[in-house]
Amino acid sequence: MLFEALKAECPQEWEGYVTHPFVRQLAAGRLPESCFRHYLKQDYVFLLHYARAYALAVVKSDAVEDLKQSAALVDLLLNTEVPLHLKFSARWGLSESELAATPEADANRLYTRYVLDRGMSGDLLDLLVALAPCALGYAEIGRRLMADPDTRLEGNPYREWLELYAGTEFQEGAAVAATQLDRVAARRGIEGEVTRSGRWPDLVATFRTATRLEIGFWEMGLNP
Repeated sequence: MLFEALKAECPQEWEGYVTHPFVRQLAAGRLPESCFRHYLKQDYVFLLHYARAYALAVVKSDAVEDLKQSAALVDLLLNTEVPLHLKFSARWGLSESELAATPEADANRLYTRYVLDRGMSGDLLDLLVALAPCALGYAEIGRRLMADPDTRLEGNPYREWLELYAGTEFQEGAAVAATQLDRVAARRGIEGEVTRSGRWPDLVATFRTATRLEIGFWEMGLNP
């Protein structure tokens, strides 16, 4: 699997991302509520750019299967995920108008524009690799936290967040994204011993940068 090979090339960055203090504090129920609200506001902004990135994936797709998958995800993000985020945020005292008026944090801007730039300047594979730390990383974080004996569910104000990303629906969506990543790579001759591909160094650099920017997003969450 291409995703696993990319992680293996960036172990320090990956562990720094999936075990970040923001994540650990969420799991322990110790994250300050002000930090979580700040994160929710920025995550709303991020979701809109995430939808734009998958709209770009539609443009970059050169196979009908990828066109359909990317278009379906844009629809899911805008018509399901965003409304769910609005409802969830409302339970934390954040209105839709407040979310819409959120100034974009520098860490958010750096990350989302990097992903869009990789998609604009590269092909579909470059874009999917830049998206992978988010598309697949949150699923791994969810699995890890729910399997961790130190994770507290009873009385944890962030339990719903934890269960969302560990849940079957999100895990299945991540599996579909991983399959698409492998399929798109295979069409470009990248399969089997993927590290032998001439594109491998560039793909690793993209993945490493996107992972570091995910770390920056967590850091932003800790500093409202």
